[in-house]
Amino acid sequence: MEIVFLWPGKTRHQHFRALQEEYLGKVSQFGRARIIETAEARGLEEKWAEKILEKEAEGLEKHLQDGYIICLSDKGKEMTSEELARLIEAKAMISSRKLIFLVGGFLGLAPRIMDKANFQLSLSRMTFSHELARVVLLEQVYRALNLIKGYSYPK
Repeated sequence: MEIVFLWPGKTRHQHFRALQEEYLGKVSQFGRARIIETAEARGLEEKWAEKILEKEAEGLEKHLQDGYIICLSDKGKEMTSEELARLIEAKAMISSRKLIFLVGGFLGLAPRIMDKANFQLSLSRMTFSHELARVVLLEQVYRALNLIKGYSYPK
């Protein structure tokens, strides 16, 4: 199974970026994993939200083929780490498709991207910055992979 973490824009905050790379390395111990950073809408103010979401959706869509798509959303299902592990394990066992985790930019994801989701996941009822959400997601996937392998966390 391949796990892809997909989002618009680079993580700018150096500490978040360092954690992101650290956890990607840990996830990669369990198999193929990569981060794809697509173009983010620049030079537009938040009042142009639809244009921002549309521009970011164009870049994200190119990477959604042949994958089980899990979009992060504040309206998604909250899960325990164990439940996330069971979801990942189930998808890995029944499909050779990639597992694609999508994190939106500062405005989230365009409705047409959300419509492509096979599953919507909420990390919490609280709101996180998109850069922090990326790190939290990577850590939780790493934790889930440890649980699937029967390791006590951390490996």
